[in-house]
Amino acid sequence: MIDHLLVRPPDARWLYVFAHGAGAGMRHPFMEQVASALAARAIATLRYEFPYMAAGQKRPDPPARLVATVRAACAAARELAPDLRLIAGGKSMGGRMTSTALAEAPEPRVEGIAFLGFPLHPARQPATTRAAHLAKVTVPMLFVQGTRDALAEPELLRPIVTALGARATLREIVGADHGFAVARRIHPSGTAIEDIAEILATWLTLLSSASP
Repeated sequence: MIDHLLVRPPDARWLYVFAHGAGAGMRHPFMEQVASALAARAIATLRYEFPYMAAGQKRPDPPARLVATVRAACAAARELAPDLRLIAGGKSMGGRMTSTALAEAPEPRVEGIAFLGFPLHPARQPATTRAAHLAKVTVPMLFVQGTRDALAEPELLRPIVTALGARATLREIVGADHGFAVARRIHPSGTAIEDIAEILATWLTLLSSASP
């Protein structure tokens, strides 16, 4: 089984298969803090490590291996929590690799994708090609984005989400950057972790009401 960390509050109904971004692994404070904030809202998380990160390397694995790891993580979630409803996704690259996997083929029991900072383009290189596969994703998608995200200019991402129709939801956090840091005049904590957790919890409530 892949390297993973399962956080399951006793009253959980949902499990988020939660992938890390390109530059930091599943034990990064952001990942830990999001998992903790979601647990406080009765949402379980399964964090996992891509092979390059587990091996202590800096360069991400080829896309095919990243996608295979997403599928392995979803399989682990089904095995570890057969009674919980599943969504998948993650921070930056982890979310994009999850949607890439689900654009190629659905994952059993995965009912939605939650992106925490979808990386639409490299910094200072605005483009939209990384979003082309999203049209092939058939499950609901939640985009949680900072308005100062240098890897997803809001003016480019908003029409993409709109074009995806009812299955896509965009929730913007004013002042947050790609790492969801915010100015302390906006958030005394300097981070939007609680906002992320509340947005995701609200979205899951909507998913729960829309399906069994």
